[in-house]
Amino acid sequence: MTSDAAPTATTAPAPSFDPALTAAGDPDRLIGGSRGELVWSDPDSPLGLVELRVLDPVADLAALHGWIAQPRSRFWGGLSESTPDELREVYEFVDGLPTHHAFLASVDGTPVALLQTYQPEHDPVGDAYPVERGDVGIHLLIGARAGARIAGFSTLLGVSFAGFLFSRPAAERIVAEPDLRNEAAVTRARLSGFELGPEIELADKRAQLAFLTRARLDALVARLA
Repeated sequence: MTSDAAPTATTAPAPSFDPALTAAGDPDRLIGGSRGELVWSDPDSPLGLVELRVLDPVADLAALHGWIAQPRSRFWGGLSESTPDELREVYEFVDGLPTHHAFLASVDGTPVALLQTYQPEHDPVGDAYPVERGDVGIHLLIGARAGARIAGFSTLLGVSFAGFLFSRPAAERIVAEPDLRNEAAVTRARLSGFELGPEIELADKRAQLAFLTRARLDALVARLA
């Protein structure tokens, strides 16, 4: 369940949404919170204790910049060459949006990934496909692995994240849009239960749409059991 972020390295992202219509966000579909707040805990994951906390653009900056600066993060929305200050500004902007959220994921206390969620109808991707009621957009950057190497780490982490997303009553389908050039991300999406949809054109990339429903997640969990 891997995708790429939309902001650029030099300017803060500008999702096309009307703040007057979504001033309080959509808590029945997306979980938000205060910086550093624990919003999800999964003690049953084969990986260990998986936790999600609201990203703190200041306190979490060192880990975040370390991951995004790695060569394998070159598809992460053009942010790979950002300075720490530029990166902090981007995620402070995201932190102020009611329709977009960012979370730092950890396994047994070790930070391992950045998960971003958003309402597709209030993001540029919503102009490229017919958004359905209950759609939840995601970007996922896996930055590190905790403990001993475990086969299927990305898939197992994705299952836990999907459980987090589908814990909201109005969330019906998870939408990812990895860069088509990022073949590893597209493959991971398919292995994580996503159904590949059409290719779409975005401002910074040609992307592969991928969709995960509750039924497809249940089928994946059954196969992994």
